[in-house]
Amino acid sequence: MSTSVEPAPDAPAAAHPAPPVPHRHRWRRADTLSVLVIGALAALTRFTGLSVANDDGTPVFDEKHYVPQAWDIVRSSVNPLIGGIESNPGYGLVVHPPLAKQLIALGEQVFGYTPLGWRVMTALFGTALVLMIMALVRQLSHSWQVAALAGLLAVFDGVLLVSSRFGMLDIFQVFFIVAGAWALARDHQQMHHRLHHAWLHGLLGDSDFGPRLGFRWWRFTAGVLLGLALSVKWSGLYYIAFFGLLSVFTDLALRRRYGIRRPVLGTLVRDTLPALASLVLVPALLYLFSWRAWFASETSVYRHAAVDGTIPDDSWLQLFPGALAGWLHYHFSVLDFHASLTTSGGHSHPWDSKPWSWLVAARPILYYSNTDLECAAGSCREMIFLFGTPAIWWLTVPVLLWGVWSLIIRRDRRFLLPLVAFTAGFLPWLIGYDRQMYFFYAAALVPFTICLLALTLGQLWGTGKPAEWTRAVTGGRVLTWGTVGVTSYLALVVAMFLYWLPILYGLRIPDSLYFDLMWLPSWI
Repeated sequence: MSTSVEPAPDAPAAAHPAPPVPHRHRWRRADTLSVLVIGALAALTRFTGLSVANDDGTPVFDEKHYVPQAWDIVRSSVNPLIGGIESNPGYGLVVHPPLAKQLIALGEQVFGYTPLGWRVMTALFGTALVLMIMALVRQLSHSWQVAALAGLLAVFDGVLLVSSRFGMLDIFQVFFIVAGAWALARDHQQMHHRLHHAWLHGLLGDSDFGPRLGFRWWRFTAGVLLGLALSVKWSGLYYIAFFGLLSVFTDLALRRRYGIRRPVLGTLVRDTLPALASLVLVPALLYLFSWRAWFASETSVYRHAAVDGTIPDDSWLQLFPGALAGWLHYHFSVLDFHASLTTSGGHSHPWDSKPWSWLVAARPILYYSNTDLECAAGSCREMIFLFGTPAIWWLTVPVLLWGVWSLIIRRDRRFLLPLVAFTAGFLPWLIGYDRQMYFFYAAALVPFTICLLALTLGQLWGTGKPAEWTRAVTGGRVLTWGTVGVTSYLALVVAMFLYWLPILYGLRIPDSLYFDLMWLPSWI
């Protein structure tokens, strides 16, 4: 691996006790096979019956907002590099950045204004998300088996499945967030290797701040991916903040580990400013770029707000050039819209849910409903819920506690990134609990719950006493009770997925079966 460090041949390699040798990520044949099999399974579950749930050929649920906006982009596009704009006057102000609608528009451009057209991109990203979760866990665990466990859990989670099958925004943002976390993990590994190489060859230098580590392409990549997440929804800001702090503090930990004399100042001098450039400036520029069609069009909403009387003459926004003033006014209008959606302000919704309920998937959300259908059983219905597989979601709190224990007490640093990422997706919503919220906000949580579960299952695999009775099942090989437990848990996840399959795919079922599936009153 090439490094960019300040040479200091006179610095002895033994000046500091030997730090642990960093892991090297080696791709094996088993990785390829597991990715192909789980990827095919993910595609099969995401694309099967993709167009079935619709309202006489029109969008359902919140698709009614985003799908027409994407179609606006298709119809108003005159330049493929710039694209079109969302007008959607029937629903008032467009309240989310344009990137996800631009991606949905790609599918509509190919397949037209059809359910397949507005869902094909979400299904593609949903399939890719499963593989990205595997890549992240593979990077953290250095084990293809643990990555495969994560991939299977991701395939059979109801929230990730349903989010991948509707023309909405969340699956795009979740993909970019997980991909950003993966890039950040790659960056940390690369910096570990560079510092270890410098230590091993006496290249740490004489500076109290430690060596310069060269340009960090993986951190830059993380910034690009976080910028894309921000360009889907503003909640991407939470991950920019948390991942930025994580990057700086893990750099500090590495400099301490390799005996840098002034690690705090070294991190501030060598790492913090470049981290701000990659993880703050780059996302900001990408976010601005996502609005290129808005700036290019003369008919964009608030495009001429500075001169048409929308912005008062005495407003501080008038200090900016006309288009920029209108763009900033647009953002403040969107901010006011979101700030007004409070429970205390009288806004309520039958599927509203608060963050603490997300920890156990206590309030799923209805996406599609077709009731009072005649069938052999009498009265039937077709329902699709954003529904979390209980075997995964009901372990959220226990696996979070175990992750904290493993990180703090057992010093298992593999748990750090998923814990920070989960916190980034949960804590800000908890602080603003008065706001109207929905379960689909929790879609970004489950990939990191799956990471924690997979790492925990990896700890259990092969542990415990031998279970002699397994000899007959495996053809002579004796499995441990830990392995039996992991296998049994995976079987339970698949069984629960199949059990609740009707309300994940909108299968026609008798009313009696539907109510049997609704175990908790809060699910209805």
